[in-house]
Amino acid sequence: MKPFVILFLAMMVHPAWVAGQESEILHEQLVYKTIDGEPLGVDIFYSAERDGGTARPAIAFFHGGGWAYGSPSEFHAACRRYAGKGFVTLSFQYRLSIDREGNVPHPAITPVESVKDARSALRWVRENANRLHIDPEKILAAGQSAGGQLALSTVLLDAVNESTDDLEISTEPAAILLYSSNVNTMEAWVDRLLGDRREEIWSISPHHNLKPGLPPIIEFHGEEDCMVPIWIVRHFMEKAWQMGNDIEFVTLEGRSHYLGEGDETYSTYFDEGIMERTDMFLSKHGFMDP
Repeated sequence: MKPFVILFLAMMVHPAWVAGQESEILHEQLVYKTIDGEPLGVDIFYSAERDGGTARPAIAFFHGGGWAYGSPSEFHAACRRYAGKGFVTLSFQYRLSIDREGNVPHPAITPVESVKDARSALRWVRENANRLHIDPEKILAAGQSAGGQLALSTVLLDAVNESTDDLEISTEPAAILLYSSNVNTMEAWVDRLLGDRREEIWSISPHHNLKPGLPPIIEFHGEEDCMVPIWIVRHFMEKAWQMGNDIEFVTLEGRSHYLGEGDETYSTYFDEGIMERTDMFLSKHGFMDP
């Protein structure tokens, strides 16, 4: 029996997995991957009308937190918003480099493992697209900060894969939404998380694995970001543009790393104005009506 079917049956008997409804938006929790005996979950949001038979576009969200902190719940408000606009939205858990006592880094988990999980997540969505009423040609990836690096990993880091993944299933999204994204892992924090495996730092750096032919991308970045300095992102953009890639770079004067700082609506990741600008990008590329 396929894992999806097993998970669906488990939902029927496990109260923590029962779908809830809020303003006609349904929320389900499933396990998309089990690694070293630990389940990794995904929160799925969709409108009550999803089951009408039409395959819908989907957005897979990856939270921020420096590959050591954060929670899928930080994207729940954005998930509900886009579920209300006709998307199936998914906020993924992934392995973090923090142990059960709160110590960082975790000796066996690095950003490499986070990348493997993100790529597994996109494969899981595509493999289960029919069951989830998703158009497999309209699966998008999105992320904030370290989650942005994970979203980029789905199209750039083809050499990094879980050994149990079916490599015949593509991880490439139809478009990518980025917010204060990390685009270059050549930094001290990543070096610390990698420890004795620091030679792998090149393999997970979006900047050092850039290539032509990327799907459409939009990146929002604050000019006062001190965690991912904007000059690093500009350097990434210039290199990507020289390769002919279609990337929109939206800079925000006076904004810091948390683009919605002071506004808890979207966990301070961004505000409604940035969401509306995201809507324009999605409409331009045919993922939603204007």
